[in-house]
Amino acid sequence: MRRAGYTLLELMVVTTIAALSLALVAPRFAALRDGASVRGAVAEIGAAFSMARQAAIARRTTVAIVFDTSGGTLEVRSAGHTVWRRALRSMYGIALGANRDSAVYDARGLGYGVSNLSVTVRRGALADTLTMSRMGRVRW
Repeated sequence: MRRAGYTLLELMVVTTIAALSLALVAPRFAALRDGASVRGAVAEIGAAFSMARQAAIARRTTVAIVFDTSGGTLEVRSAGHTVWRRALRSMYGIALGANRDSAVYDARGLGYGVSNLSVTVRRGALADTLTMSRMGRVRW
């Protein structure tokens, strides 16, 4: 009587093919994950700049965005109080870099005290840069 099933050789061939295809695809998934993390963090930083500018105009006061590159955090401060805080390193697993430690919007919504602030977000081999001009405009 013959049993229905697979031989050990057939199972090893299928397992080998699956392992090879996974080895070829795994780095691609890591790059996708890194790209999604970088894009998400940059979008959140852009949202912080937008919120800080709108808060400065609405409150008619200066609003500062403070970067802690060693801790990977971002804070929006107004009148000495923290309005908004994000721990980007723990949320996205990114490294944050900036050429200044803060940016300030005045009551008119114009950025001052900075000359082309650049914030770099990095994870793995991927990096993206967000730039703030002297007029307070943000591009990424």
